[in-house]
Amino acid sequence: MLTSFTERRIALDEADIYLRHGGSGPPLLLLHGYPQTHLMWHRIAPRLAEHFTLVMPDLRGYGQSRGPAPDPEHRGYSKRAMAEDMVAVMAALGFDRFRLAGHDRGGRVSYRLCLDHPERVVRMAVLDILPTLEVWEAMDADAALATYHWPFLAVPAPVPERLIGNDPDFFIRHLLSRWAGRAEALDPDAVASYVAQFHDPATLAATCEDYRAGASLDRAHDRADREAGRIIGCPLLTLWARDYKGLGGEDPLAIWRRWAVKVEGRMLDCGHFLAEEAPEATSAALLNFFRQE
Repeated sequence: MLTSFTERRIALDEADIYLRHGGSGPPLLLLHGYPQTHLMWHRIAPRLAEHFTLVMPDLRGYGQSRGPAPDPEHRGYSKRAMAEDMVAVMAALGFDRFRLAGHDRGGRVSYRLCLDHPERVVRMAVLDILPTLEVWEAMDADAALATYHWPFLAVPAPVPERLIGNDPDFFIRHLLSRWAGRAEALDPDAVASYVAQFHDPATLAATCEDYRAGASLDRAHDRADREAGRIIGCPLLTLWARDYKGLGGEDPLAIWRRWAVKVEGRMLDCGHFLAEEAPEATSAALLNFFRQE
């Protein structure tokens, strides 16, 4: 998968980032979500690469990238730290300004990057997420059951690591099936790659730290921005899945308009994995948005 794209590793102060890049045109950074890797873009990358130079990394701790050991405050896996990785990666490739799209956890890194480094991003797309603070503030019994992995993965170490590590194949395949509109639409080779990374204890620890940061530091960073009146200044596209109802039925567009100056978006007829379940609609929406000046 993605073998037509060039592999590269970029060593940073705290992380070693693996990526694939290629194509032609303005730079477009694509960030994957949990429990995936950069391979989630395999169905839409060839089309996007006709118009953009794609950069598709594994986030620190995921896939073939490596991050720091867990720390008590979870700073090493905050979205702020992950966003700083991506700024450094793009600078190493010669790109000071770029377009940006993120799915799931990668979407959280993306909007944090826009808030912390607004001068870097021309346009941003977020796929099937809402701001982290909004999700936690709206969490009730129904939401906790529907998104149980948020509080579960945020439980202090080593509880989730030990439980998932006992049978990672079951847990990851269960989540993929639970979130997909049609689990059979996911490529078996991609799924096998996603599952395989969770046999590595370092990946298990890093991905749990990602969620612990989400429950603590990321939430605090979002709150600080909201209280200070900081919002995303670049144009923002939000795409969400048919079954993603927003918070309490609230329109995702209305929620993102509290966080950004200019927002557009729409629902796609698929499950959570937009780029894999609905590649034509996803790539068309991204191309239409990112080809604008």
